[in-house]
Amino acid sequence: MKKIIYIAIACFILSAKSYGQQFNIATYNLRYDNQEDSVKGNGWRLRYPVIAKIVKFNDLDIFGTQEGLFHMLNNLADSLPGYKWIGIGRDDGKEAGEHSAIFYKTSRFKILKQGNFWLSTITDRPNKGWDAVLPRICTWAQFEEIKTGFKFYFFNLHMDHIGVVARKQSATLVLKKIKEMAGNSATIFTGDFNVDQYNESYKEVLSTGVLQDCYHLAPVKLATNGSFNAFDINTKTDSRIDHIFVTKDFNVKRYAILTNSFNGRLPSDHYPVVAIMEH
Repeated sequence: MKKIIYIAIACFILSAKSYGQQFNIATYNLRYDNQEDSVKGNGWRLRYPVIAKIVKFNDLDIFGTQEGLFHMLNNLADSLPGYKWIGIGRDDGKEAGEHSAIFYKTSRFKILKQGNFWLSTITDRPNKGWDAVLPRICTWAQFEEIKTGFKFYFFNLHMDHIGVVARKQSATLVLKKIKEMAGNSATIFTGDFNVDQYNESYKEVLSTGVLQDCYHLAPVKLATNGSFNAFDINTKTDSRIDHIFVTKDFNVKRYAILTNSFNGRLPSDHYPVVAIMEH
């Protein structure tokens, strides 16, 4: 009898380790630090402490960011003990220019592989692709959940805001990279796509059936606004240009576009998009 009980307990422990682990995922365009915003009262030094509080309150496990400059990412990391970030500057492949950085909890995940590629026909060095007006980069990594051994890939990018061809080709490129690098592995794909759910570039991401939008998968939603606000607290839209896509390995439970404000101001010109899921 005791042997049966021990076996049952062991099976329960193994099951608990393998299933039902919750991930709090997000994508957040931080808005790059610039003097014009500071003059208008939207400077980075005022905003990043609020962004850090949003991350902490929502207990984000791993999240993609866009527009973060090197010093901004370090400011945020200094305000978030227990998190690290990966990524490189799009202008020189080192520290210059905006990053598509990924933040993650070091107590929960370890990195098995990581890398970056430019959204272009030339993917291994800084350059502008197709009709893009700026260099654009995708940062990726394979993570392992320390507690369970669950492995997954995370891709994060910021598509061009002008280049129509560049956005479409960038979507195709990332799908190809995901297939080459991740294969059939669990994958999360986040970013500021600069197009909403009605655009062909958005539809291209869904075209293979490998990835699905967490917005559609979540049975519980808090999304009373779109994801871009232009620092205008009164902006009202249904346009979602920041997205979280996942493979079928994840069971998405909740989805939100968080419209937190402070002193009548907003912590970025984008709202963070959050998805709560299990694997």
